[in-house]
Amino acid sequence: MEFSAEQISGILNGQIVGNSDVTVKGLSKIEEGTEGTLSFLSNPKYEEFIYTTGASICIVNNTFEPSKPIPTTLTLVKVEDAYSCFAKLLEFYDQMKKKQPKIESPSYISESAKVGTDIYLGAFGYIGDGCKIGNNAVIYPHVYIGENVIIGDNCTLHPGATVYADCVIGNNCIIHAGTIIGSDGFGFAPDAEGVFQKIPQIGNVVLEDNVEIGSNSTIDRATMGSTIIRKGVKLDNLVQIAHNVEIGENTVMAAQVGVAGSAKIGKGVMVGGQTGISGHLHIADGTKIVAQSGIPSTVRKAATLMGSPGIPLEDFKKSYFGFRKLPQILTRLQDLENKLKELTKVKL
Repeated sequence: MEFSAEQISGILNGQIVGNSDVTVKGLSKIEEGTEGTLSFLSNPKYEEFIYTTGASICIVNNTFEPSKPIPTTLTLVKVEDAYSCFAKLLEFYDQMKKKQPKIESPSYISESAKVGTDIYLGAFGYIGDGCKIGNNAVIYPHVYIGENVIIGDNCTLHPGATVYADCVIGNNCIIHAGTIIGSDGFGFAPDAEGVFQKIPQIGNVVLEDNVEIGSNSTIDRATMGSTIIRKGVKLDNLVQIAHNVEIGENTVMAAQVGVAGSAKIGKGVMVGGQTGISGHLHIADGTKIVAQSGIPSTVRKAATLMGSPGIPLEDFKKSYFGFRKLPQILTRLQDLENKLKELTKVKL
C-alpha cells in the first residue's frame, strides 16, 4: 500500500513541511529509516536520528523545531501528538489490510449455524452446529468453532485458533493464532485408591467486548457456570487462565502468567510476565504485580507487589538489599562468635 505525504497529512489533520508528493510504502524506526518508509519522532532522546535518517516522511509534534538541517529527502508532517497519530495511522493501515468478505474452499459451515454479513472464512475453517457469528467477522484458515458458540460483530480469529462448544465471544474481540478458548478445566478428584478421576467440565468461557488474547494462550471452561473475561482485557501470548476465573475490566497480563482456578482478578490490574496467581483468591482493583512474582493469598487493597510471596514493592526492595548483604552479615556474625569464644577463654 502506497501513501503520499498529502494523504497522510489529510488522515492526521497535519501540516506538511517539505514535498507533499513524496510517497511511502513501508514503516521504519527513525534510526533505521530507509527511502520509501514512514517514521515518527515523539521522544526527544531520538531527535539526533532525524538529522541522519533515510526515511522519506517523518511525523513530528507541532512543537518540534530542528536544531540542525534535516535531510533534503525528508518531509515532515507536523501534528498535535506524533505518537498517537502514528498509532492512528497504523490502525488505519491495518484496517486497509483486513481480509475482504469471502468464503474460501474447502471450509464448513453447519446448516444450523447463523452467519452475519461481510464475513471472511478462510480455507479449512469450521463453524459447528447452532453457532451464531456476527457481522464483519474475519476467521482465518484452520480455525475451529464448536457447537453453539456465539461470536459478536467485528471479531478476528487468527489461524489455528480453537473455540470449544458453548463459549461466548463479544464484539470487537481478537483471538490470536493457536489460542484455545474453552478447553476443559483441570478438574480431578482422587478416589478411595488414590486414582484421579476426571470431573466433567460442563461450563463455558465468556469473553466480553474489546478483549484481545495473544497467541498460544489457553482459557479453560468452567466446571459449572462461566470463566469470565470482562470487557477491555488484554492478555499476552502464552497466558493460562484456569476454570471459573474472573478477570475484571481493562486488566492486562504479560506473557506466561498463570491464574489458578476460581481466582477473581479486579479491574485495571496489571500483571507482569511469569507471575503465578493461586486459586480461590481475590485481587483488588488497580493492583500492579511485578514480573515473576507469586501471589498466594488475597490482595485486599491496591498496591504494587513484587516477590514470591508478593509483598509491597518498597518492602521487597528493603528485603532484597538485606538479602544481598546476607553473606557479609554471616561473616561478621561468625567473627563476633569467634571473638566471644576467645574472650570467654581469657576469663577462664
